[in-house]
Amino acid sequence: MGCERWRYWSFLLGIGICLGFSAPAWAEETLWQALRSGTAVGLLRHALAPGGGDPAHFNVADCATQRNLSEAGRQQARAMGAAFRRNGIATARVLSSRWCRCLDTARLLNLGPVEPFPPLDSFFSHPERAESQTEALRAFLNRPYTGPPQVLVTHQVNITALTTIVPRSGELIIVQPLTEGPVRVLGRLELGGEVLR
Repeated sequence: MGCERWRYWSFLLGIGICLGFSAPAWAEETLWQALRSGTAVGLLRHALAPGGGDPAHFNVADCATQRNLSEAGRQQARAMGAAFRRNGIATARVLSSRWCRCLDTARLLNLGPVEPFPPLDSFFSHPERAESQTEALRAFLNRPYTGPPQVLVTHQVNITALTTIVPRSGELIIVQPLTEGPVRVLGRLELGGEVLR
């Protein structure tokens, strides 16, 4: 796709994002193509995990102390993986927060091995970490990369800090890394059929 045409589509998608719309049908293939080609990265909020935050006795190494995926969330994560495959992504580099609800979502996508990546960890209970983690994630995204499509499974607070978007559970935000400064949001996709809220 030529540079001018890409700018045009990005402009139209940007209008929709500012208004809070998910990507319209005519724009979805453009977003999937950007992800397949490696010019964009997918930020995925973990699937349905009822509640908010984590219990006071939270331990990152013990899933029993955490807020976890419901059965509906597990079904949603599998359906999201099927959506990737329907759109030409059968394998990907999958990075995840170390929280169990993210790791489980990432594994249930069935797109390949899952790499725990601390900059994707939630800072909901530690807002003082927001700036340093967001900067670490931005620096990671802005590094040159060649390889399979990248999917990063994380939390609402992380995605909002990076993009200002408040994603639904299981929503995929497509971003374009830049050589410096903030990432560019290209659009948003709801995966897994009906998104249960």
